[in-house]
Amino acid sequence: MITDTFLRRPSGADEIAADALRVLGVLSVVAGGIGWGFVEVAVFALTLLGMLVPRFLGVRPGFDIAIGGTLLVAAWSGVFELYTSIDWLDVVIHFAANGVLAGLIFVVAARVGIVADVAPGTRSAIRSAVLTTAFGLSAGVLWEMGEWAGHTYIDSAIYVGYDDTIGDLAVGGMGSLLAGLCIRWLAAESRWPAPATEGIEHGASRQKRSAGSLGG
Repeated sequence: MITDTFLRRPSGADEIAADALRVLGVLSVVAGGIGWGFVEVAVFALTLLGMLVPRFLGVRPGFDIAIGGTLLVAAWSGVFELYTSIDWLDVVIHFAANGVLAGLIFVVAARVGIVADVAPGTRSAIRSAVLTTAFGLSAGVLWEMGEWAGHTYIDSAIYVGYDDTIGDLAVGGMGSLLAGLCIRWLAAESRWPAPATEGIEHGASRQKRSAGSLGG
């Protein structure tokens, strides 16, 4: 069950590091409420939600760490308004965040059966890369719409503009494409529990082969 994956105790330094980042995510929500306000709390809450998903999915620890680290840096950079003081930071964050989220969305879609999981072969690799890129571009569009809504209804200090939006989408698309090209690695070493039917089907197929050999 999905809760088995989420509640599983970490084993190894990399899994402990991934969970340590989640603890920082929880502390960030608390810090946002103490030192800032509702907007910051909401940002950190969304960040924490994104960091919890890999725990449920049981993704490989390296990918888990990349997701948690990227989302935390992105959130705190916004709180400290680093995007306005460091020109290149916005580009880097959009590239990295779109990439890891695109990969994560693909893994979610594969786990629930919306898309086929990564399989050996060139055709599967191309299909997975295209789907991951599409997921990332879609997520980027939703993010830009969220920025517009935040600028319009919450805080006019949130910067939006045509050039900024198109640039963010382009950079995010490139990050998603890179994630798509690496999706076989990102989706590997999953701790997601195999459905019980797999073992039943496997046993049935073995029985059929045995019966066939006896009837030979």
